[in-house]
This record gives sequence, C-alpha cells and structure tokens, in this order.
Amino acid sequence: MNIDRYHLESELLKSLSHPTRLAVLEILRDGEQCVCHMEAMLGQRQAYISQQLMVLKEAGLVESRRDGLNLYYRVIKPEIYQVLDSIPSVTGVLPKTIEHKHSKKACPCPKCNAVESIPKK
Repeated sequence: MNIDRYHLESELLKSLSHPTRLAVLEILRDGEQCVCHMEAMLGQRQAYISQQLMVLKEAGLVESRRDGLNLYYRVIKPEIYQVLDSIPSVTGVLPKTIEHKHSKKACPCPKCNAVESIPKK
C-alpha cells in the first residue's frame, strides 16, 4: 500500500483539527462574513482569528475579499460541510450552535450595524 496517496486527506484533516477553525467554518455556513463579525461571535482577537483563517485559506477551503476596511471570508468548498456534519455521528456529541459573545454593538461590521432604511413620507 502506498501511504503517500493519503497525504492530501491528512493535510485537510490537519486544517480542521482546531476548535476555532471549526467554529469559523460554522460561522461561514451562513455565508460570507467579515473578520470583525467573527471577532464578536467568538470573543477572540482579530490577529488570532486571522491566523486560523490563513490555515483554512491555505487548505483551499475559504477565500477573502476586501471591501474598504473590512475583509470578508467565504467558504469556496461547501462540500466540507458534509464532512463537518458527519462528525457528531462519530463523536456522539450533539452539534453546537455559535452565539455572539458580545452584543452586536461590539461588532463594527455592516452586517451587525445595518441601518434599516426608513421610508420617506
């Protein structure tokens, strides 16, 4: 058996082997998010989240785009959710939902601070 053929799979699993990276992927399940939104969701520093996002980016799972001062990330391989969704059946642990650690006011992103337009009379 040639063990080298498992290298790619091993590298992908390594990229998933961190709780914050799993949490980031769960946040991105709802679509594109900015880093500051992930900060508010996870209660972690921007630099730490950016490090974890870089690992996911190098694994080819996410990509980024800049819009002004905000950097947005999105999943580019949604098939990864099939893998993530199968983990609870192996571990026997029910999936968890991520809640904001801080109020939406703590997150400066446009998603959290969208001003609803008021119809003019």
